[in-house]
Amino acid sequence: MEKILDGKAVAQKIKDELKKEVEELKQGGICPKLAVIMVGNDSSSKIYVRNKSIACKEVGIEYEEYLLDENTTMNELLELINKLNKDDSVNGILLQSPIPKGLDINKAFKTIDPKKDVDGFNPCNVGKLCLGQDTLISCTPYGIIKLLEEYGIEIEGKDAVVVGRSNIVGKPMMQCLLNKNATVTICHSKTIKLERVTKKADILVVAIGKPNFITKDMVKEGAVVIDVGINRKEDGKLCGDVDYEEVSKVASYITPVPGGVGPMTIAMLMNNIVKATKMK
Repeated sequence: MEKILDGKAVAQKIKDELKKEVEELKQGGICPKLAVIMVGNDSSSKIYVRNKSIACKEVGIEYEEYLLDENTTMNELLELINKLNKDDSVNGILLQSPIPKGLDINKAFKTIDPKKDVDGFNPCNVGKLCLGQDTLISCTPYGIIKLLEEYGIEIEGKDAVVVGRSNIVGKPMMQCLLNKNATVTICHSKTIKLERVTKKADILVVAIGKPNFITKDMVKEGAVVIDVGINRKEDGKLCGDVDYEEVSKVASYITPVPGGVGPMTIAMLMNNIVKATKMK
């Protein structure tokens, strides 16, 4: 029954369009540039940062990274952010999370200039998203909306359920769906009888970081299932938060892992860098 939502193909299409935009900007003497800050040496973060640098190269965006060791102080981190805020050649600043325990990531996000906040985590941009104003939107939720739109999946009036309430995915996802006129329920670890809620979803977005957590009996026949999770099983293979094999039998559309939401997140980061460049 399922139809695969191919995030890889849609992301490629978006990047190809952005590449043309970047070439036009460069002809006008404007060169979009991303600065990435990574603190500590989290192995997953290294992979994400590498993927971002590859995408920048592909689209024609200049890229520089600042690798700070895990003993970096909060002051040193904020000093670097402020330096990049003032650097006119930098259009986008991205702080890769997680950062070491002793550091305050919210304070860091708050310090990034909202106009350069290509991850959409500055409270100013989060607030604008809540108010339905034009802003730089968090890349994963933004990518999911673009993926649904690309496949012509109706959002307006639909029952959407988001499993997970993180500041990075769950909360902005709820807001993005609300802004598209869906009726949104958000679930989390304290939700009682979770399957009762997920079962009524026309659109189910799962972002909880638990391998194969959502099973076939938790999903409504014909639902659109978006799996944000990326987990490594004991055999080294990647899997999502949704039991793909089983859930794909009842879903009308489903994202694979890998190749679903991940590529869309990076494509929307590229989109946000170009947008931030144009806004300036």
